[in-house]
Amino acid sequence: MNIFLTGSTGFLGGELLVNLSKRSEVDKIYCFLRAFSEDEAMIKLENIFRIHHDYFDEKKIIPIIGNLFDEHLTDFLLNNKTITDTDVIIHSAANTSFSKIYDDMVERANMGGLEKILLWAKKLPHLQTFLYIGTATICGKDIKNRLIFEDESPNLAASHLVKYTYTKMHGELIIHKHLPDDKILIARPSIIMGDSRKVVPRSPVILWAAATINQLRFIPADGNSKLDMIPVDYAANAIVCLLFANRKHKVYHISSGQAAATTTLKVCNSMEAYFTDLPPFRFVNKSLLNQIKLWAKGKLQPDSEIYKYPEYLDYWHRVFEDPSALRILLAGLDPYLGFMELGQVFDNTRLLQDVPSIQQSLAADIYINNCMTFIEKIDLLEGALNP
Repeated sequence: MNIFLTGSTGFLGGELLVNLSKRSEVDKIYCFLRAFSEDEAMIKLENIFRIHHDYFDEKKIIPIIGNLFDEHLTDFLLNNKTITDTDVIIHSAANTSFSKIYDDMVERANMGGLEKILLWAKKLPHLQTFLYIGTATICGKDIKNRLIFEDESPNLAASHLVKYTYTKMHGELIIHKHLPDDKILIARPSIIMGDSRKVVPRSPVILWAAATINQLRFIPADGNSKLDMIPVDYAANAIVCLLFANRKHKVYHISSGQAAATTTLKVCNSMEAYFTDLPPFRFVNKSLLNQIKLWAKGKLQPDSEIYKYPEYLDYWHRVFEDPSALRILLAGLDPYLGFMELGQVFDNTRLLQDVPSIQQSLAADIYINNCMTFIEKIDLLEGALNP
């Protein structure tokens, strides 16, 4: 089997690449990535394997230099005879930014880039499967505090917290426009955070939000809302096993499901046990978020409710010598707080039934204990400025 993998140097894509490279069924992996030269591309791919000391097979892993924003991407792929023997395409690449200033880029990458790849894919002589890595959160923000099933999405009536989930929803519709059902497989991971192994995660994605919450300690969100989170190693292994499984469906949630759903409070309790020198966590109504922002600007009215919590204001004075740092963190954290309050859990029955080798994932409040050293080292401001 020859696989064309996009996003091979990304958080999930890197894990997929390493996992696939260990499968005897896989002959070649064409890795689509941005680079200025073949040498640079190979260095980037080698670094993915070096992080966790995995074996890098130069004969199996072949870089294909390209860019989802390239207007001529389809022609470039069609003219590249090296990749005409592709059997499986795994489209993992995406712009995952939650920041509104990148909305146009998110749409161009996640919808425009996808369509260019599909225009090439439909002309491949041996294409067996187009595996699209979507997200369970395409269900939107209107569904709250309940279990959600695969068949509920995509729903064009859904409203979205961020452009990212909107584009991933439309991505599924674009795929069906170009390919027949028998060639489509859609994996929808829930929120991917950290790694369940005692290793350095390939990216601080989502863990940045946990680290920021850990630093703030005063959280304008409902700590008891359900969270469906999985570690990246579980997500990658489930997706690869799903690819080779005898599947009964075309769409699968890769999620914690009800059995391993957690809450922000439980995750914070795990962090609190590790970071014992910080103030205790306190959860308050999200309406206080605006008061925190005004306090950071020095514009808060003296009768504001937040003054009832002087220990946290004093703490922020000590930690954030420059109040603008707190404002930057809050701006980056805002969409994450929105997701935290949705209380969404994604049914994983299909996955567990159709892929017996995949067991129930660990709850995030358990496996996050293996991430604490990494959380300590995350540069919060850099993460907020480069979401």
